[in-house]
Amino acid sequence: MADNGRVSSAIAPSAPLTELAAHIARDIEAAGGWLPFDRFMQQALYAPGLGYYAHGSRKFGPLARDGSDFVTAPELSPLFGQTLADAVAEALRHTGTDEVWEFGAGSGALAGQLLDELARRGQAPRRYTIVDVSGALRARQQQRLAAHGAVLQWADRLPEALRGVVLGNEVLDAMPVQLLARVDGTWHERGVIFKPNAALAPDGQARTAIQSGAFAWSDRPTALRPPVEVAGTHDYVTEIHPQAEAFVRTVAERLARGGRGAAFFIDYGFPEAEYYHPQRFMGTLACHRAHRMDDDPLADVGEKDITAHVNFTGIALAAQDAGLAVLGYTSQGRFLLNSGLAERMAEQPLAARAPAMKLLAEHEMGELFKVIGLATGEGWAARGFAAGDRTHRL
Repeated sequence: MADNGRVSSAIAPSAPLTELAAHIARDIEAAGGWLPFDRFMQQALYAPGLGYYAHGSRKFGPLARDGSDFVTAPELSPLFGQTLADAVAEALRHTGTDEVWEFGAGSGALAGQLLDELARRGQAPRRYTIVDVSGALRARQQQRLAAHGAVLQWADRLPEALRGVVLGNEVLDAMPVQLLARVDGTWHERGVIFKPNAALAPDGQARTAIQSGAFAWSDRPTALRPPVEVAGTHDYVTEIHPQAEAFVRTVAERLARGGRGAAFFIDYGFPEAEYYHPQRFMGTLACHRAHRMDDDPLADVGEKDITAHVNFTGIALAAQDAGLAVLGYTSQGRFLLNSGLAERMAEQPLAARAPAMKLLAEHEMGELFKVIGLATGEGWAARGFAAGDRTHRL
């Protein structure tokens, strides 16, 4: 590592995570010494072979001792996918389609639960396509879902025209966000700079490990603003979501072009009036590792997940701009109850009900997670939004 703070091209760390830090440092240098946070987050999560979702560590699981970092709803209880199958079957029927597309399928648990339940009901789709950017996760999905090989396929991108039902469970929160910081009344975009650790090994060679203190925040004045004015003059940090909104707009355009289809996105988040509330002055950015949370995405890059809550108003507007109707918007707990989870739980032994309760409880996933449904045409009165619909709050 050179004394001038630049990363030497001779650095070739042996550990993958160290290679990622060096890769990002070079990216910062190439960008003139400052990198917008969305580009940093993109590299930290998805850099080929190096990012958090691109290497082979286990991500999904119920407990830290199993080597996982966080649990998702289908990993928590199979009743999640079995109940969501009700909404999928209803959407397939109303749209007259026979394909399901799942983005970011993770371990493959949700796909397996859906396919098993739809087959049990005699409503199996003709094709189930998984779109996942992680080659490591794709290999795990293929192994886990081998029994469904006749209907499964994987894709790297969407077709120009799309017909079917699209699913995304905890996909939008993992899309890179831009950070905005109001400091002393002036809005800045928050980016990342490189602070090289110049300590040398005894033989005079640069250390292979780039320490967690290698990156630091740096703000630049910007014309960017949150979609709504944030009342007050106090310092305030928040996120905007151009990538997630562009993704939803693309999905909506392809569905509209295909003429028939629907989409359901499940994630943690708020409508914009809550998202940009004056009291939410520290933003929503968070990291997950070994079932613990922290708020420092610049440390231990590549070893933990980085997420931000979803602005569901922006998602709804992006879909509507591309021609889709909003079927409904509600909490995950209410959506699952409307779709029959309570009846399913009543048929289960007590040991199976306890984890399923976390899907519903307000202090667990039930309230923090939301579900938004979208459809071509005028849509229909979807069962999942029959009670407790909050579309008016978007």
